[in-house]
Amino acid sequence: MRVGDHLATWLLGGVLLIFAVRLHAQSDEELANKLSNPVASLISVPFQYNWDHEFGPDRDGHKSTLNIQPVIPSKLNADWNLISRVIVPIVDQHIAFLGDGSQSGIGDITGEFFFSPAKPTSGGLIWGIGPAVVIPTDVDFISAGKWGLGPTAVVLKQESGWTYGALVNHIWSVGGSGAQSINNTFIQPFLAYNTKDAWTYTLNTESTYDWNHSQWTVPINAIVSKLTRLGTQRISLGLGARYYADSPSTGPHGWGVRAFITLLFPE
Repeated sequence: MRVGDHLATWLLGGVLLIFAVRLHAQSDEELANKLSNPVASLISVPFQYNWDHEFGPDRDGHKSTLNIQPVIPSKLNADWNLISRVIVPIVDQHIAFLGDGSQSGIGDITGEFFFSPAKPTSGGLIWGIGPAVVIPTDVDFISAGKWGLGPTAVVLKQESGWTYGALVNHIWSVGGSGAQSINNTFIQPFLAYNTKDAWTYTLNTESTYDWNHSQWTVPINAIVSKLTRLGTQRISLGLGARYYADSPSTGPHGWGVRAFITLLFPE
């Protein structure tokens, strides 16, 4: 059975499990604040679409990525939670200098697992730490073809509608058939403001430093989202722009687009 088949089975089981969760009445404002917190006790399934362009030496390539990012919290005991987040990218790209110039498929899957205190510290800090793992899918020109492993951590604070903090990880390759090893640091500082009527304004960067090639990739994202309902289903809808402040010579440049819908399943 291929990795994609395993993935489809896992996602179907996860969705069925999520839909079995009992809904509880929480205000839209409370849920919007939880969505701004990567280690909140909230089951959510974001579907995040990104469009980037100006790839390749002639800057004529473009790429669409749909990230499916289920987040599932588990209560370990009265003091600790485990927050599991999986990122499954579905990619369609048209970049002339790669292979036949057009590829699509599932990219490498990233799992992050945060052990987080059930309550903030006395100073109001919220934090989590744990391992991150990369599972290769071996799709030509989309997957790096390497298993990856490393630490991940997040720290943030929420007050008066504001959420600010940073998420970081570092991944080293630990095997696989890919030609290039992985030695990447990911840094995501973020700032969000949630209004009482559940609008959220977010600014972040998702910066990656490739230590093997001494190269930064720095997209800056500005996003507006609104928590609402579709029937009885709580959802968050978001739209924003991204700008590449830095990237490799054959990487994306200029402006891009981000849009998402997040399904929420409050306990």
